[in-house]
Amino acid sequence: MNYSLLDLLSLLGAVCLFLYGMKITSEGLQKSAGKRLRSILAWMTKNRFLAIVTGVVITALIQSSSASVSMVVSFVNAGLMPLEQSLAVSFGAALGTTFTEWIIAIFGFKVKLSAFLLPILFFAVIMLFMKKSNLKNVGELLIGLVFLFMGLDAISANVPDLSQSPEVFASLQQYTSMGFLSILFFTLVGWVVTMVIQSSAATFAIVLIMATKGWISFDIACAMVLGASIGTSITPLLASLGGNAEAKKAALGHALFNLFGAIWVLIIFQPFVSMVTWVVKDLFHLGDPMALYNSVKAGASVEGNALVQEQVAMSIGMTMFHTIFKFFNLLIMIWFTKLYVKLLDVLIKGKKQDEEFQLKYIQGGLMSSSELNITQAEREIVVFAQRVERMLGMVKELVHTKTGTPEFTKLYSRIEKYEDISDRMEFEIGSYLNKVLDGKLSSMAKKRVSGLLSIISELESIADSSNNIAKALVRKEEADAHFNEYNYKNIDEMLKLVSEAMTNMLTVLIDLDNVTPEDLMRNYNKEREINNFRNACRTENIENVNQHKYPYKAGIFYMDIVCETEKLGDFIVNVIDSVEDIMRSNASPSNPLDIGELNPEKTAKPIV
Repeated sequence: MNYSLLDLLSLLGAVCLFLYGMKITSEGLQKSAGKRLRSILAWMTKNRFLAIVTGVVITALIQSSSASVSMVVSFVNAGLMPLEQSLAVSFGAALGTTFTEWIIAIFGFKVKLSAFLLPILFFAVIMLFMKKSNLKNVGELLIGLVFLFMGLDAISANVPDLSQSPEVFASLQQYTSMGFLSILFFTLVGWVVTMVIQSSAATFAIVLIMATKGWISFDIACAMVLGASIGTSITPLLASLGGNAEAKKAALGHALFNLFGAIWVLIIFQPFVSMVTWVVKDLFHLGDPMALYNSVKAGASVEGNALVQEQVAMSIGMTMFHTIFKFFNLLIMIWFTKLYVKLLDVLIKGKKQDEEFQLKYIQGGLMSSSELNITQAEREIVVFAQRVERMLGMVKELVHTKTGTPEFTKLYSRIEKYEDISDRMEFEIGSYLNKVLDGKLSSMAKKRVSGLLSIISELESIADSSNNIAKALVRKEEADAHFNEYNYKNIDEMLKLVSEAMTNMLTVLIDLDNVTPEDLMRNYNKEREINNFRNACRTENIENVNQHKYPYKAGIFYMDIVCETEKLGDFIVNVIDSVEDIMRSNASPSNPLDIGELNPEKTAKPIV
C-alpha cells in the first residue's frame, strides 16, 4: 500500500472540511435564532421535562452537543438558568446529538448527494448576496451542509485501502480479537480522538468510514462511538474553566452523565449490542450490521447493491446503538437530577464573594454563537450597574459620616476601590464586546452591542461622579468649611432623587428585551425632576449666601456636590437613551416601535 504524506494531509483536510461544515451550519442557525434561543432557554427552565425537550431540539438544530452544552454552561454562568434545569438540558442535548448521526447514516449511503452538492452550493452563494438577513442565514446554513457532506465524501476517498495491505489489516485484527479488552481499548480510542478534535459527530463519521469499509466489526465501532460520547464532554469542561462555580458544576454534570452512562453500557455491552442488532436486522429488516465485516474478514467480494445494503445496515446499526444508549441513559439519569446537584455541590465548592475585582459572567470567554455572547455581556452590565449603585449608597452614607474619623477614612477608601473596579469593569466588558463585534452578527445585534458599549461608558462615568462627590467632601474638610441643616437636607434630597433614578435604570437593564415606553418615560421624568431641583438649589444658594445663612466657602462646596449629583442624573439618563436606541433597533419595518421621541433633550451621541 502506497500511502504518502500528501495522502495523509488530504485525509486531515477532509476531516477539517467536515468540521468546518458543521461550524458554518451551526453558526447560520444560531445567528438567525440567537434571540429566540435566549427566550426559549429562559422559558423552559420552569419545567425539567421541557428542559429535556429543549436540549434535544437545540442540539438537533445546531448539530453539536458540545456547542449546546457550552451554551448552557454560559447561561448558568450568566445566572439565566438554575443548575438543576441546566442538567436536564444537557441530558436532552446528549440525545439530540444523534440527529446529526442519523443524517449522516441515512444520506451518507442510502441517498447519494454528491451530484446535488454543487447545484446546492450555487443557490446558497446567491442567497449570501440577498438583502434579507434571513436569506443570508439560510444560504450560510446550506453552504455548511454542502461542506459537511463534501468532507464526508473526502474522508471516504482519502482513507487508506487496507484491503491492499494485508499486513496492516492483520495487525488491526490483533487489537480487535482480545475480547472485552478490545471493547475497552477502542472505547478509550474513541474517547481520546473526540477529546482531540472536540466533535463526537466527526469521530462518528471517521468510525463510520472504517466500519463501512469492513475494517472493524460492529461491536468495535459501537465501542468507539461509546467512547466518543464521553470525549465530547471536553468542550463544555474547557468552556467552564474561566466561569464561576455553577458553570463548572453544569459542565461536570454533563461529563458525569456521559461517563456513568458509558459504564453501565460497558457492563452489559454484548447483550446490549445483540439487542441493537436484533432491532436493525429482525425488527426493521435493514440487514445484519455484522455482515460487511464478516464478508471482508472471509475475503469475499461485496459490490453493487449488496455493498450499499450492508453499508446501510452498518451505519443504521451504529446510529441505532448510540440513540438507544442515549435514550435509556436519559430515562435512567433524569430521576437522579437532584442527587447530581448534591454530588456536584460536594465536588465543587463556590468561592465567597468579596469586593475584589472579579467578573462574574464573562470569564468563560466567547461562546460559539456571537449572538448569544450578548446575553452574557448584558448580565455582566447589570452586575456593573449594581456595583455602581452600591457605590452611590456609600456616598450617601459618607455625607453624614464625620470627617477625620476612622469610619470616614474606611468608607472613603471603599469608594475609591469601587471606582478603580468600575474602571477595570468598563475595560473588560468593553474588550469582550469588541470581540463579540468581530464575530458574525446580524445588523440588529451590532446595534445592540453598540448600545451596550455606550451603557458601560456611562456607568463608569456614574462611578467617577460618585467618587468626585466623595473627593468634594474631603476638600470641604481640608478647607474647614461646614454645612448647616439646610445644606444637608438638600444634598440628601438630590441623592434621593438620583437613587430613585438609579433604581429605575436598573429595572430597565435587568430586562432589556421587555422594556416599555412607560419605563423609559419614568426615567426621563425623574431626570427633569433632578434638573428642576438643582436649579432651585442654585437660585436659593445665591440668596442664602447674600443673606449670610451660611458662609460663601460652604456655599461653593455645597453647589459643587449638588451639581455633581445632577451629573449623576445626566449619566443615568444617557444610559436610558442608549436603551431607547436598542429598542428602536429591535423594531422591524413590518412592526415598527412607535415610541416617539421620549427625551426631547436627547442629542446624538457618537457610537463607541
